[in-house]
Amino acid sequence: MGRVSLFLATLLMLSAISLVTSRYQSRQLFIELDRSNAQARTLDTDWRRLQLERAELARNARVDHAARQDLKMIPIVPDRTLYVNQAPVPATGGAQ
Repeated sequence: MGRVSLFLATLLMLSAISLVTSRYQSRQLFIELDRSNAQARTLDTDWRRLQLERAELARNARVDHAARQDLKMIPIVPDRTLYVNQAPVPATGGAQ
C-alpha cells in the first residue's frame, strides 16, 4: 500500500507541475499575442499615414509648384519650341 501511495503522490506532483507549466506557457502566449496585435495596429496606422502622405506629395498642384520654384521650369510656348525633322534614312539595297 505504501508503494501505491508513493506512486500516486508522484503522479499528483507531476500533474501539478504540468498544470503550472501549461498555465505559464498559456500566459506567455497570450502576452505575445497581445504584443503582436498592438504591433499590427501600429503598422496599420503607419500604413494609413504613409498613404495620406504619398497622396499629398503626388498632388498636381504640389508637383507644379516644385517644378516652377525648385526646378525653375516654365510652361511650353510655341515660340520657344524647336521642331526637329528627321531626314529619311536611305534604304540599303542589298543583293539577294
